[in-house]
Amino acid sequence: MLSTLQPPRCSLSRFPLHLPSKPFFFHSKPTPLSSPYPIANATLTDQIATSASSPSLHSQILSIRHSLLSRQFTATQLAESYLNRLRALEPHLKSFLHVSDSVLSDAREIDDKILRNEELGPLAGVLVGVKDNICTAGMPSTGGSRILDGYRPPFDATAVRRIKELGGIVVGKTNLDEFGMGSTTEASAFQVTANPWDLKRVPGGSSGGSASAVSARQCVVSLGSDTGGSVRQPASFCGVVGLKPTYGRVSRFGLMAYASSLDVIGCLGTTVADAGILLHAISGHDTLDATSSKREVHDFTSQFTAADSLESKPLKGLRIGLIRETLDNGVDGEVSSAIRAAASHLEELGCSINEVSLPSFSLGLPAYYILASSESSSNLARYDGVRYGNQAVADELTGLYQNSRATGFGSEVKMRILMGTYALSAGYYDAYYKRAQQVRSVIQKSFKAALDENDILISPAAPSAAYKIGEKVKDPLAMYAGDIMTVNVNLGGLPALVLPCGFVRDGSSDLPVGLQMIGAAFDEGKLVKVGHIFEQTLPDCRFVPPLLADHIGG
Repeated sequence: MLSTLQPPRCSLSRFPLHLPSKPFFFHSKPTPLSSPYPIANATLTDQIATSASSPSLHSQILSIRHSLLSRQFTATQLAESYLNRLRALEPHLKSFLHVSDSVLSDAREIDDKILRNEELGPLAGVLVGVKDNICTAGMPSTGGSRILDGYRPPFDATAVRRIKELGGIVVGKTNLDEFGMGSTTEASAFQVTANPWDLKRVPGGSSGGSASAVSARQCVVSLGSDTGGSVRQPASFCGVVGLKPTYGRVSRFGLMAYASSLDVIGCLGTTVADAGILLHAISGHDTLDATSSKREVHDFTSQFTAADSLESKPLKGLRIGLIRETLDNGVDGEVSSAIRAAASHLEELGCSINEVSLPSFSLGLPAYYILASSESSSNLARYDGVRYGNQAVADELTGLYQNSRATGFGSEVKMRILMGTYALSAGYYDAYYKRAQQVRSVIQKSFKAALDENDILISPAAPSAAYKIGEKVKDPLAMYAGDIMTVNVNLGGLPALVLPCGFVRDGSSDLPVGLQMIGAAFDEGKLVKVGHIFEQTLPDCRFVPPLLADHIGG
């Protein structure tokens, strides 16, 4: 079921795109011989990234819409340009497990609508990557697991259906840690995804494929899932924006369950505006998900303020709480420096910055892993080769169950199922699961108290920048510890926005660092507003990976 885009790795030299000659394409300059990266020739995607059509709102989605309506180019030409870049970079990045074969036909339908002067949806022509644990009709949806290899759902997840209804084009399914269980995308059953900033490093996880694809401009935006930081940590590692909504804001129908009380579908984009537009498109009540909220969804785009219209202190009066425990020992010094510099920038924009203490913060990590593993052991019981999942050959029923799960699940999934089953067992339920739920209540109360005194809380999105592939595979505890900045937000059910705020130097690589903004429940609008102003006014930062930097202005 894997995409055919799986040729053997080749030398990382210039990787040209073979594009049709179009007057609006930019021509690329020769790649310097010293460049260690495969650089795709500049294309229409680069023109979109640097387009002046909507410079004030800093959004590829709005630029695409403007260009289509003004007939600067067609949706088909745009789709071809993105597909060319995707194919050129995919052998090195391995962001996608499957690429849709209907992208160009979907784009032609949009062009036909334009010719007929029909109304276009707000996502018309926008290529969207979808994490492979989110169901897509007629397209492989494996959850990154061998046990679902070849599975093609007969339905779309609600979030995917809403994107399609608004004109968005699903370009393909992105790689992930199996069933969302991991922080590096190395636990995928099919392939390991690389970070566009340094091909020897992980993109984060479990939504590493979605983050890598957006960072490399293989798609405009993407969907991921976030159970304990799986949208936000990859966003930090890959230098893109990751937006985790409040639990219940987006329907979970069609999302393969990992930990049902923690799972949410989130959005990734190159700008806050794009992530906010995508979130608005997929939000709202859904009768197919009993946990989805009936709260009104406000138009997040109304929070956008053009850079040239900003006052000298556009965030005057906003109270920002810097979580003290997130800058303690265990956090890379350069990461701490980048976060403090971001706090200083917010102060220059008019915010008042206060350090706040959340004494229960360190308790979140063990509580999260007990709760998430417990719920996963229950949710994944359905994959037995009879109800769901590929069936192994066996002579009797017990052997069929055992063989199907033994060959279908990877080692990380098996470990978490065992951990969860142990925590839920009769002799240990009170000692582990019940106490973890009590800790969850304490964390929720501490967040409420802090957000009563502050409008937004800030912290790093991860204690370090992206680390090397294979560096933590044999040390799962060290890998789990990397989630300490994000898991508390899921336990609290709160929204959070991660956006790039600076860099750390590691050898010859400049690696991006993400700032996490945490808001009160259902207050995504405030996060989007503050994040949009922050990214437009952040000086001297250009978050474009080296393999694209020669051709994209940012």
